[in-house]
Amino acid sequence: MNLTYNIKDRPAPAQTVLFALQQLLAIMAATIAVPVIVGNGMSQTAALFGAGVGTLVYLCFTKFQSPVFLGSSFAFLGSMSTAFASAVSMQAGYIGLMLGAAFAGLVYVILALVVRTVGTDWINRLMPPVVIGPTVAIIGLSLAGNAVGDLTSNGGNGASPYVSIVCGLVTLGVTMACSVFGKKMMKMIPFIVGILAGYGVATLFTLAGSAMGNEALMVIDFSRFHGFSWVPDFTFLTAASGLSELTPSYIATIAVAYVPVAFVVFAEHIADHKNLSTIIHQDLLRTPGLHRTLLGDGIGSMVGAIFGGCPNTTYGESVGCVAISGNASVITIVYTAVLAMLISFFAPFAVFLSTIPSCVMGGVCFALYGFIAVSGLKMIQGVDLNDNRNLFVVSVILIAGVGGMSLSFGAVTITEVACALILGILTNTLLSLGREKA
Repeated sequence: MNLTYNIKDRPAPAQTVLFALQQLLAIMAATIAVPVIVGNGMSQTAALFGAGVGTLVYLCFTKFQSPVFLGSSFAFLGSMSTAFASAVSMQAGYIGLMLGAAFAGLVYVILALVVRTVGTDWINRLMPPVVIGPTVAIIGLSLAGNAVGDLTSNGGNGASPYVSIVCGLVTLGVTMACSVFGKKMMKMIPFIVGILAGYGVATLFTLAGSAMGNEALMVIDFSRFHGFSWVPDFTFLTAASGLSELTPSYIATIAVAYVPVAFVVFAEHIADHKNLSTIIHQDLLRTPGLHRTLLGDGIGSMVGAIFGGCPNTTYGESVGCVAISGNASVITIVYTAVLAMLISFFAPFAVFLSTIPSCVMGGVCFALYGFIAVSGLKMIQGVDLNDNRNLFVVSVILIAGVGGMSLSFGAVTITEVACALILGILTNTLLSLGREKA
């Protein structure tokens, strides 16, 4: 894959702001969705600020060599809900969010120390291309249902799904046209142009629906511009009055809810960085090193949760944006992080971003998630699939992932990506033993 801007390249400042806005649009919906799902008064703008801070921490630990944004992790949804459900008050629940992120981050720190001591060769042996390739593909394919669901969604309004589909397909069509047929700059910002086109069409439908009193045409909820807060409700502010309510049993509950999930996310961390490595033509597990990416992810999650309550993780949407735009410049990610922090204090713009209809973002996600899936499949181009050993490994991973195999143990959920990867590792290890004997 040819890159227009490599890691150390620095586009012109004005261009970098545009590229950063595109990255922000790519990760925005998912980042602010987590606090909405968890509820309990969690602030979307605080989560956005925490993601920005966490990303800057990650970039520092990785020596500004890994161009990816960290956003709110969906893997910890059950853990975050447990923090509130087991707390004696909402304030104590917010402390639980911060403690949980600290426990998860500690797991990453320990894993980083282990990797720093023993190296990464064992990871390459355990997860060769025949394992990691289809696993990366599953990261994209497992999100396919979300993309389709968003495309047909009315965003909680009364809009017709057919109107939503039109808006989403316009977004997708313009994005593809810009990326394939556009000139240099247009190729670099296909998501911005696509989203603006989709938003424009959605606005026309909404205005027409409002004039005719036809709810089926009203795609955008402009009422969100009323009554918003200018200052993010940071987690540590809400948690301040709950310190006296902490108990050893509650702390133990938080540890049990968060620590196992951190090990699950570790597998996805490796898959994301393997995928990004193929895109930027640099093995991130070696340079800057897996121990640094783990430390950045773990400490970034801790710091981000202090502000927004949500543990962070590297975002596939961000990786997909790098792949499609051909822009791997780390300075773009720096700008994105700073922009996320600034926007969290500029409520009108944050609200405007939140009014982008789900169907419009669904059109964008068709491309983003598809690119993630395809980049994973490209990893197995050199794998001999005429060898039944390799064929079985790929088959097991794809079926487990596409089929949505996941396991839940209380508040801990082993996602379909993690299940697919674990099954793939076990299958490859077992069949490799047969190869050695042969």
